[in-house]
Amino acid sequence: MDRPSFGKRAVSDFRKNKTIYLMLLPVVLYYLVFHYAPMYGLQIAFKDYSPMKGLTESQWIGFNHFKEFFDSFYFWRLLRNTILLSVYSLIMAFPAGIVLALLLNEIRSRAFKRAIQTITYMPHFISLVVIVGFMVDFLERNGLINNLLTSVFGIEPIPFMRQPEWFRTLYISSDIWQNVGWSSIIFLAAISNIDPSLYEASKIDGANRWKQTLHITIPGMMSTVIILLILQIGHFMSVGMDKILLMYNPATYETADVIQTYVFRKGILEAGYSYSAAVGLFNSVISFVLLIVANAIARKTSEARLW
Repeated sequence: MDRPSFGKRAVSDFRKNKTIYLMLLPVVLYYLVFHYAPMYGLQIAFKDYSPMKGLTESQWIGFNHFKEFFDSFYFWRLLRNTILLSVYSLIMAFPAGIVLALLLNEIRSRAFKRAIQTITYMPHFISLVVIVGFMVDFLERNGLINNLLTSVFGIEPIPFMRQPEWFRTLYISSDIWQNVGWSSIIFLAAISNIDPSLYEASKIDGANRWKQTLHITIPGMMSTVIILLILQIGHFMSVGMDKILLMYNPATYETADVIQTYVFRKGILEAGYSYSAAVGLFNSVISFVLLIVANAIARKTSEARLW
């Protein structure tokens, strides 16, 4: 018997699941309108765009903007800062949620566990503006941290927010504090899906809690970890621009300025639309390539992958 064509199968599936497809429609429209339709404007990266001439009448100049960016003084600094912040986030911030989930899984007191979860979740719901405001107030020369350092250790006040060498430490540590509880939720959900009979069998074999964690809990959540890691790598070149804009200043550009903040300054503040579009397109292409490579590696090394 011949298999029905794709068109017939699609129509049949739509008739059976009309309600589900209608629920999906707003999401599809959102991506079409706000993510795919704007791609038409990417051509300004290859043009000398002028708002007076419009998109179609602006002069085509090819890869000139890309060459200008690659030859600029800022290219290697921006690339280095972006990569370093992303690498530090992958090494320190990403595993923090996994570690917290493993620790929470070992807590036997439900009341204490819920209290810890609530305390660690709460910072996620605080606005970035408020968090950076806390950092500025606490870390300024006459702030709480410097007062403690001076009164307890006799250390001279340190202008943390104006010293480039402190920026990455402050960015990553505050990111961990804000998001570690929230990121642990999905890992706790993955742990809860592990078959309890595996733990019971391991107890019979004499395995302690550490061995159960090492040989049952961690392997049981690895598929979730790999999927989230692939997604994180897909955003490798897209570090938290909003937070950096709030935290940095000209004194810390040396370590704080990343590709996205540079695009913001050139495109919005200096009205360099074509040049900023070229830089942003370069950033997006690198992220896309990293996503493809990460997924390909996951396909060869494990069963977990995005596609």
